[in-house]
Amino acid sequence: MKKINIQYKPLILSALIFLTFGCKKTLDVNVDPNNPPIEQASPEVLFPSGIMGTAGIVGGELTILGGIWSQYWTQSNASNQYKTIDTYNLTRVDLNGPYDRLLSGSLADFNLSIKLAQERSDWRYNLMATVMKAYTYQVLVDIYDQVPYTEAFQGAANLQPKFDDGYSIYVALLAEIDAALAKDFSAPLTTSQAKGDFLFNGDMDSWVQFANTLKLKMYLRMVNAKPAEAQAGITKLYADGANFLTMSAGIAEFEGTPNNSNPFYEYNIRRLNTTTNVRASKTLTTWLVKNGDLRTVTYFGTATPTAMHQGDFAATAQEQPSYSSATVAAQDATDPVWFINESESYFMQAEALERYFGGSGAKAKYDAGVTAAFAEASQSGGAAFIAPGGKYAYKSAGSFEDKLEQIIVQKWASLPRSGHTIEAFFEQQRTGYPKNSPVYSTDPSYDPENAALPNHRGEWVYAKNGVTAGKFPKRLVFPASSRDRNKNTPAEVPIYTKVWWGK
Repeated sequence: MKKINIQYKPLILSALIFLTFGCKKTLDVNVDPNNPPIEQASPEVLFPSGIMGTAGIVGGELTILGGIWSQYWTQSNASNQYKTIDTYNLTRVDLNGPYDRLLSGSLADFNLSIKLAQERSDWRYNLMATVMKAYTYQVLVDIYDQVPYTEAFQGAANLQPKFDDGYSIYVALLAEIDAALAKDFSAPLTTSQAKGDFLFNGDMDSWVQFANTLKLKMYLRMVNAKPAEAQAGITKLYADGANFLTMSAGIAEFEGTPNNSNPFYEYNIRRLNTTTNVRASKTLTTWLVKNGDLRTVTYFGTATPTAMHQGDFAATAQEQPSYSSATVAAQDATDPVWFINESESYFMQAEALERYFGGSGAKAKYDAGVTAAFAEASQSGGAAFIAPGGKYAYKSAGSFEDKLEQIIVQKWASLPRSGHTIEAFFEQQRTGYPKNSPVYSTDPSYDPENAALPNHRGEWVYAKNGVTAGKFPKRLVFPASSRDRNKNTPAEVPIYTKVWWGK
């Protein structure tokens, strides 16, 4: 994936209601960001705005949420910013950006882009905007279960759209992608149009790969709730000779200046004026360190991080003296935000081949995933880990569950600095991997030095100060903005209620 230089400017719709994060590429768009005339909207203006809105939420608020709920990091004992996340105590007034800004911003941009592209028979922008619409909707559905779809984007004509169930939205999105793929988009984008494609710079073959990989991910999400449909969809992808991503799809590098930085960095460091809000979690670090995995350096800046037990921010200095020097999660203002990264694509293919094709080719895809994950973390040595006898060598003779656990745990270990840590949370809800530990991480059996003891390292622990009586979170609740204004908002359920595809 090439690095793109974007100087992002506030544009239309989503940019008006969302913090704009940019990278280093200049858009020649002279539109008053405070009063853009809707009649002048075009895919060239709307589409990049929608991409940056989605990247801002996925790489910002949802990366903070996903990083804590996936137990990469935990709330520092010296600050208070994310206690409600780390205790599973989120309510309708917390963390509303994903719902409000994605639905009213990015998705509105993509939806109008599709309409305008279809009106002028521009099947290139139609495909690009359709794929990004499907990706963004998939994230919303996975975190809220139900959202407006069939009655969305009607403006004043319908201020209280009904909510559609997640399965129906998935089916509709997959059909939209298929319809977009069936069109002729072979004509290249103009040079100026390609500048607005922040992912692939107008390379439509890469957009087809992104579309196919997104379909594969959505079908894999369905394996528990709709196993026959999941299998049919995936086997058809392979029968049709679908090509999947061999590079990462997303925003490769941000500029790094104020308001033009990686959104996690912007939210967590620049705007809070502190660098220590999130500290290394014992959950991830015990697994990495015991395996001699130097991705600890990438994720935490050291091969031997000092970590906190998940959700243990209330511990006193006498109880946990090491917490005062606990290692901070590494992050940089120029870090990428990937929507799907290369290693993730390979891990998904490995799972599909194990599930439906007798494992033929699964090891090669798994090995490619581990190798790519180390490269994404700027670490060498991945080949040694997957070599015969290596700690990550593929369990070709194991059961399907053995192999699935290995694939998903490696996916989990690959995502801390991906810009979409929420994906690790989703995958654990779908597969159960990493497993939930029967003991807290202070228990000697969690990280034993004695090999004869049980070993639970890397398994997720219930946060020390959790408020949900031992039940892990599985979703967000609908924000007050929806509940107060839309009578069709579904009844509130606890955040430990699984979404439609959950295990």
